[in-house]
Amino acid sequence: RRMRPGKILPENSDDAFGPLSVIDHANLELGTLVKMHEHNNDEIFSYMWRGSMVHEDSAGHRISLSPKKLMMMNAGESFWHEESTPLVPAEMLQIFIRPRKANLESRVQFMERPDGVKQNEWTLLAAPEGIESPLEIRQAVYVYDIRMDENTTTEIPAHPGFAQWLYVMDGEISIADVSLSKGDAISDEESALPAASAKKETTLVCFLVCLGAEAILEGAISGK
Repeated sequence: RRMRPGKILPENSDDAFGPLSVIDHANLELGTLVKMHEHNNDEIFSYMWRGSMVHEDSAGHRISLSPKKLMMMNAGESFWHEESTPLVPAEMLQIFIRPRKANLESRVQFMERPDGVKQNEWTLLAAPEGIESPLEIRQAVYVYDIRMDENTTTEIPAHPGFAQWLYVMDGEISIADVSLSKGDAISDEESALPAASAKKETTLVCFLVCLGAEAILEGAISGK
């Protein structure tokens, strides 16, 4: 399911939400193989929610990704990778962000978290260069997640100058008088979102995006 985050803003002339360009909510069946292929000028965050996926790349990695091991590909000038699910199905977000400059150095990063998504506590997963975080994005974008117990409430992460884009990975929440369930998103480009209340166990992914950040359009996917 391919999402264009900018469509959440009705008067937006671009389908991207600032440099946050494309989010694929993917369900990969057992035995799926996406053969070796190239990416250019995309910052690609693989957010695993359940199951596992084997990642192979041109840097020589062969690594199993899961909710306990996440990955950021800073594709830069050129990066090749392959994805497969030889053991179990997987559900994940593949997030494409427009980098600040074209043809930067290509690299890949991995984040270990032995206990998976934290319960009732936001975790910073990725952040711009110069900010201490497990994964680095070459763009003005932060990514957080949380797993909420039923009947709990949480404030949404916020930073001055950054707009919020909140996604319900699974479960159901209410924000003010709005109810959202799996696959829904909510945003407010001008003011902070109210607190979210979980109607059942819920996983949320929150993006903080500087809408006016300098970004390039040369990305194989993010630039389209």
